[in-house]
Amino acid sequence: MFALKPRRTETMQTRDGVSLVADIWEPDGDGPFPVLLMRQAYGRKIGTSLCYAPPEWYASHGYIVIMQDVRGRGDSGGEFVLFEYEATDGADTIAWAASLPRSNGHVGMFGFSFQGSNQLLAAGEKPAALKAVAPAMIGWQLDQDWAYENGAFPMRANLGWATQLAAETARLQGDYEAQQALFAASRGMSFNGRQPTVPAHEALLAKYSHYTRWRETPPGDAYWDKISPASRLTEIAELAPAVLLIGGWYDSHLPGTLEAYRALSPHMPTRLIVGPWSHFPWDRNIGDVDVGEAAITDIDQQQIAFFDQYLKAAPIPDANPVRLFDMGACCWQDFPTLSAGKVPSYPAGTGRSAIDTRDGILSASTAPTAPSESLTLDPWRPSGPCGGSFGFPGGPVDRARTDARSDVLTFTTLPLEFDQLLAGTITGCFEIESEYAGFDLYACVSRIDQNGKVHPLAEGYALTAPGQTSLPLRGTCVTLKAGERLRLSLSLSCFPVFPINPGTGASPITATLDQQQVTTVHFKCGSGTYLLLPWIKQER
Repeated sequence: MFALKPRRTETMQTRDGVSLVADIWEPDGDGPFPVLLMRQAYGRKIGTSLCYAPPEWYASHGYIVIMQDVRGRGDSGGEFVLFEYEATDGADTIAWAASLPRSNGHVGMFGFSFQGSNQLLAAGEKPAALKAVAPAMIGWQLDQDWAYENGAFPMRANLGWATQLAAETARLQGDYEAQQALFAASRGMSFNGRQPTVPAHEALLAKYSHYTRWRETPPGDAYWDKISPASRLTEIAELAPAVLLIGGWYDSHLPGTLEAYRALSPHMPTRLIVGPWSHFPWDRNIGDVDVGEAAITDIDQQQIAFFDQYLKAAPIPDANPVRLFDMGACCWQDFPTLSAGKVPSYPAGTGRSAIDTRDGILSASTAPTAPSESLTLDPWRPSGPCGGSFGFPGGPVDRARTDARSDVLTFTTLPLEFDQLLAGTITGCFEIESEYAGFDLYACVSRIDQNGKVHPLAEGYALTAPGQTSLPLRGTCVTLKAGERLRLSLSLSCFPVFPINPGTGASPITATLDQQQVTTVHFKCGSGTYLLLPWIKQER
């Protein structure tokens, strides 16, 4: 461990002349040392405080550590336009960092969420000094795994984050009245206006944030490629930095993190760690459950070992590239790949699966004569989230009361005869009949323990229409114990996480309260409706 020199502040210039300000911590030794860089959208003073050890801790392990305000944030100049300058500014910063006195010319980056995605945007510029990145909880293709989910607009998350960013932009521009109004809006978020996606502070969001642009730019627009790491895959692969991806089973950005692993791992050294966490904190207590001491974050130690290997050429023992936290056995499991074979399970009931949670069965065999199961959305009392990735609090929160609602279909397996491991992503395939042109579909797979508590494992949400539809759910890793059961829950809403679908075929984003109507759909139970589950065979 190294003693440290006093922290100092330095300013660099981007290629277009904008000044970016950073704090620097250096070991007090002969050097040279590799550099660890985080580029912050929330002000460099917040540093690593949400999820990581402080910058001093990383510097004491023999690294020059840089915390930089991105363009238009903190003390840096220029205008903050979400993600649009992170590629070029990031590349310029990497070149500057590599040239610092006592730097060995090798740069690594770390950080989560915005600070994770901006690493891969910078890597897409192919900065030669960038040797390793550790993005955590990221968006990969932002119109698919951040701004939208399977065509649906995550209203609550998008509005909440935009309000936070807008308040800081207003503060930096000296509009303290707007900052106060945005702060107040964030503490009492309302979705009760005539158009729920248009809040009372809409004008301030339009002035100071990206919200209206994200809401009004549909998936597939060229804009999303401009700000998405996925569009730079070819360039990232040519640079081929080592990659350590970090996710959480209950993190809203898990789909992006997993997709980034699938895209990057064929081209460069890539490791994936997924813990039992929501966006933050990364600890043992999640939802209603204490998943044990093994879940307390060791990401700092993992990152130091990773950066030592790729920035200092330190040897590291060979290990499987995928490390997943098992939320049933409460331990880490290592796998050679993220992929797993998918086994179908078929829902069926007597037609009362929305009324009686005992009625719907989930089993390995199809029931071709089973009646359709009806599901109704009443916009006056829409079903909402409970734990999982969408709820607040998130994680394994008992959703038994939610499942008991008459606007939620449930299908439950018999008690398992022996322990079984479920590890990977889940997909739902549904054959749906309806007289309505469009509707939303929410699916949740839960674990029912021997005390009857129903804890969400993986969720998915999508804009849907009559016919055959496929709904990707998030991933999980859980050893289900003998006697436990697995449940599939379905509903036509998850409000206010997503706006209500009016059922007319019109966009839920633009729909107004008066356009919402009662919507009924019918799930055809049989070979066209099933759940694909990633069961892992184990020795018994």
